[in-house]
Amino acid sequence: MSKIITITFSPCIDKSTSVINLIPEKKLNCRTPKLEPGGGGINVARAIKILGGEATAIFPSGGYTGKFFDHLLEKENIHSVIIETTNETRENIIIVDENTNKQYRFGMPGNELNETEWKKCLNAIEAVEDAEFIIASGSLPPGVPLNIYAKIAKIAKNKNAKFVVDTSGEALKQAAEEGVYFLKPNLGELSALAGRYSDLYPHEIKDIAREIISKGKCEVMVVSMGAAGAMLVTKDIAVTVKPPSVITKSTVGAGDCMVAGIIFYLSQGRNLIDALKYGVACGTAATMNAGTELCKKVDVDKVFILIQELVHS
Repeated sequence: MSKIITITFSPCIDKSTSVINLIPEKKLNCRTPKLEPGGGGINVARAIKILGGEATAIFPSGGYTGKFFDHLLEKENIHSVIIETTNETRENIIIVDENTNKQYRFGMPGNELNETEWKKCLNAIEAVEDAEFIIASGSLPPGVPLNIYAKIAKIAKNKNAKFVVDTSGEALKQAAEEGVYFLKPNLGELSALAGRYSDLYPHEIKDIAREIISKGKCEVMVVSMGAAGAMLVTKDIAVTVKPPSVITKSTVGAGDCMVAGIIFYLSQGRNLIDALKYGVACGTAATMNAGTELCKKVDVDKVFILIQELVHS
């Protein structure tokens, strides 16, 4: 069993394709679609595998689409713990308009999990021995209680595992109230965590993050800031890492790749600052690929070198 565990309550099959020109009311011929397994924790597990690590993905899966989803993960040699469900696994669609190079993302609603199913997911986490990191990433489908990540936080504490949360809304708030090791909010999520519903100014980020940390809601926070990079904040550290300039083809999965890079590096015994640099390299590398494709190891290595040069220049 891997030392890194991911949990995804709303996995999906991502179908990405393109058309010459996106025109309403016309039959449009699509390019050959690419089908990939997706969802926050699923992408994290896949990216860790790409980087040379191992992660165990725990997730619900149901129906014909679920069987195909399982097959896609098996092809990538991702160790999986599958919770069979009554409802079908959902599918998402990503269309690129080749004329404008704009991307259109159609996210289907999550299919409901019943109480027995989501409790089996928790039991699967509890059954894992010697987990070092437990990563919960992604949205929650209907039927799953909003305090589910808070429940996992308690499980992680009992296991002496480090719990990493990348989600939003009430689920994020309740996880933070329970207390976790690592939070990865974006600026909007950080503002909501702080009880503010207005845009944050850059100079406020560190102080607001530290206030949340001082209340015991997390030990480590990485605030994702898009093209501006990411800020790492602990009670002792506040560091921003900016990505080098690259040609961006798609931002799908970039945040998941950043989380994967950070946790993979930490699992190798690296320090937080180096882990942040590596995570930003992974997130940036993901944006260099079209559609739903995650980062490539060769791109990560190149971007990581550029980030180190930027820091020391």
